[in-house]
Amino acid sequence: MQPFISPHHYHFIKAQVQTLLNAYTSSTDPNVIRARKEIAQESVFQLFPGMTEEQKQLLAPLAAIKEKNEAKQFLLRLSPYIIPFPALTEQAIKKMFPKVKKLKPPATAEIPYAETSYVSWFDSGADKKYIIAYYPDKLIGIHGVFTPLPKKGICAICNKITDIGMFVLEARGAGNGTYLKKGNYLCQDSVTCNQNIRSLEKLHDFLATMVK
Repeated sequence: MQPFISPHHYHFIKAQVQTLLNAYTSSTDPNVIRARKEIAQESVFQLFPGMTEEQKQLLAPLAAIKEKNEAKQFLLRLSPYIIPFPALTEQAIKKMFPKVKKLKPPATAEIPYAETSYVSWFDSGADKKYIIAYYPDKLIGIHGVFTPLPKKGICAICNKITDIGMFVLEARGAGNGTYLKKGNYLCQDSVTCNQNIRSLEKLHDFLATMVK
């Protein structure tokens, strides 16, 4: 069976697994627990229209999970079927940002590609945040000034309340020699942000605004 689970789907499934575990700790009503099981399984199955019987058999044990160890084993069995973000090299990253002098790429070998919907890193020396993602169907790179803020807020990419900062990108305007600034709130920690992503809709909305 070929990999068919995208990283954001994997995080969605993990969230459903946690919902089931929470159901067993918060309720003893069998009707409530059965309903949670049915909702969790149906929600996961809906992620994959045209799911094959083999894929269904892989995902079906979700509904039988009761304990943390069972959850861990279930998620481990999914690992070979995750479609990871394509591995990046330092040279490839530098080609995506040809105008940035003294670019400091991240340690590419340490990126958790199987749990990554977009790659991002923060250069504290330059106060710049870099983002590499698919949009709409090819890899693009954007960068902007990033200012961490001493408060929590809603991230424009994962749509969760986290420690945020203001990302501001400067782009060419319509007139010659004119520039405009575009910005939004993003997670300070991109690894946490990736783990919070359950759908790519907000990521694509953010990129669409930045690259227009």
